[in-house]
Amino acid sequence: MSDEPRACANCGEPFASPPPAFCPACGQESRVRAPTLGEFVQQFGGAYFSTEGALWRTLKLLLFKPGELTRQYLAGRRKLYVLPLRLYLTISLVTILLLRVVGEVDTKVSLSADLDLGKGEYALLQFGEGTAAGLKDGAFYCRGLPEWLCQRLQRRLDADPKGLQREADALSGRVIGNLGGAMFLMVPLFALLQKIVHWNRRLRYTEHLVFALHLHAFWFICLLLTLLPVPGMVAVAAALVPLYALAALKRVYGGRWPWRWARAMLVSMTYAVALSFALVGVVIWSLLF
Repeated sequence: MSDEPRACANCGEPFASPPPAFCPACGQESRVRAPTLGEFVQQFGGAYFSTEGALWRTLKLLLFKPGELTRQYLAGRRKLYVLPLRLYLTISLVTILLLRVVGEVDTKVSLSADLDLGKGEYALLQFGEGTAAGLKDGAFYCRGLPEWLCQRLQRRLDADPKGLQREADALSGRVIGNLGGAMFLMVPLFALLQKIVHWNRRLRYTEHLVFALHLHAFWFICLLLTLLPVPGMVAVAAALVPLYALAALKRVYGGRWPWRWARAMLVSMTYAVALSFALVGVVIWSLLF
């Protein structure tokens, strides 16, 4: 037939007549055509989302056996599970999207429509005595901050009460939108801390990074739990964060419990300080851009 392909569209391998269903050289199907909508859905899901697929098998280990997914990966058993970076990106993306749809970050700002900005002081940023920005008696002030930062803040603040309220309302969405990027940058730091405190385990940094990706993926799931309209769910999620981490540390790194607890406390305190700075940075970035 005249419409039979004579060669592979991918690698150029010539075909005999009749042409094979798949190219013997590269494996691509010989008859290339525009994909149907159903094929797009199949490509997106496939074995990844099937009931017996890699995603559900991965989630089962991640949720109910802390650290076991990391152990399986480090042992070389990877074919059956979603790769660590893909798993983290999938869960974090879903979490951020749901936060933007059904959740919110409380900016705790509510301005009266008849507020007189010409009287009194309204601080937007306050870091100690010497670093602050805001409005005082209608005039913008900025102390202890770079000039470019002051200029951007002034453009945000020079508005009437309704304008300021719009900025406050938009801040929540911007904070959530920037949260994912900030947490993605925190994962390598967490892996580095694990590398430092477990220097005697002789693991490569990338192996600690696998553990960090799996642990942060679970923490994002805990964040998802807080969106459920169930009383006490926030407290449950908050308790799961350290308990799961300790169980995962035991399964992946082992060691006697006094040393394991000491390492966990050192990493937790250091990471908590870094995370607090990161969250402040997210708020400032959201205010400026």
